[in-house]
Amino acid sequence: KYYKYMVNNYYAVIMAGGVGSRFWPVSTTEYPKQFHDMLGTGQTLLQRTYSRLQKFIPQENILILTNERYKEIVEEQIPNILPKNLVLEPCMRNTAPCILYAAMKVNKRNPNGVMIVAPSDAWIEDEKAFMHNVITCFNAAQKANNILTLGIVPTFPNTGYGYIQYDKDDNTNIKKVNQFREKPDYATAKEFLKQGNFLWNAGIFIWSTQTVLNAYKTYQPAMYELFEKGEDTYNTENEVDFIAKAYPEAENISVDYAILEPSTNIYVLPANFDWNDLGSWGSLHEKSPKDSAQNAVINARVLLKDAENNIIRTEGAKCVVIDGLKNYIVVDRDDVLLIYPKAKEQNIKEIVNEVKSKWDLH
Repeated sequence: KYYKYMVNNYYAVIMAGGVGSRFWPVSTTEYPKQFHDMLGTGQTLLQRTYSRLQKFIPQENILILTNERYKEIVEEQIPNILPKNLVLEPCMRNTAPCILYAAMKVNKRNPNGVMIVAPSDAWIEDEKAFMHNVITCFNAAQKANNILTLGIVPTFPNTGYGYIQYDKDDNTNIKKVNQFREKPDYATAKEFLKQGNFLWNAGIFIWSTQTVLNAYKTYQPAMYELFEKGEDTYNTENEVDFIAKAYPEAENISVDYAILEPSTNIYVLPANFDWNDLGSWGSLHEKSPKDSAQNAVINARVLLKDAENNIIRTEGAKCVVIDGLKNYIVVDRDDVLLIYPKAKEQNIKEIVNEVKSKWDLH
């Protein structure tokens, strides 16, 4: 009975509203990466995330947070999603407003709730270790009014992730966070690893609804008051009208800046699972099966000669012949073909804007 009581207090909020422009041309504003089978596994990233959380969180307690333009896509990919668990943003407003909105909905349903906020597009292989880490944090969140996060033990000086610095002298399992650090340059990242008390920030947060609402009340009072006005409407038919009017008034700010940076009660659990944020073609290449020349091939038939360290992805198992190409991204989708150096993948966002302005492509 006690275990069932505990599990009934577990909630998940899956963040599925991003555009993922670094995965263009597969990921577009109309159909972002979380709704694609990026790894060629037979499941989209959203479906994998939902399935991972459903193993230890009741289905009726899993909410999906996304933009209202993606409502039909989510319903098609997660057909058993309850209407009350589809949290729709009427406009883009970064992560702070949508997390507050979801927390208020969960709190109204269950004031004893503890929730994980997780991105929909992360790659996690050891799902059992993930489950144990999250439950450890759930238990800690129920005992103390702390904000918890999962940090990933770094394997190399990655400059594409933010870092979490924890107290070096903390010998407990869950460690006090000193500060969050922005994406570093290579020299700084090497220094972080040398110091030994830095973790990659996976953007996975766990807290009780009471704790996170108190944090908003303290550090974002205007935003808190804005959403508190709709408390009577949450989980009712009047909620949509309230959110349509209130949401555009919310500040466009990330949860990191809004409540994490000013908070002093943040703790991190170094995770026991491998993780990749699948934020770019390079990160997808890293996690995909590769041939002896380190070429990763997804949804394609290939004939490769003198080709090394490329990622090749097509629609409909297209036949691709490549000779003399090394360290490139080759992606074919509908009316777009991208052939781009892996070393410059961070520039793909800018290229998308150029392409849109020149040819009106999506």
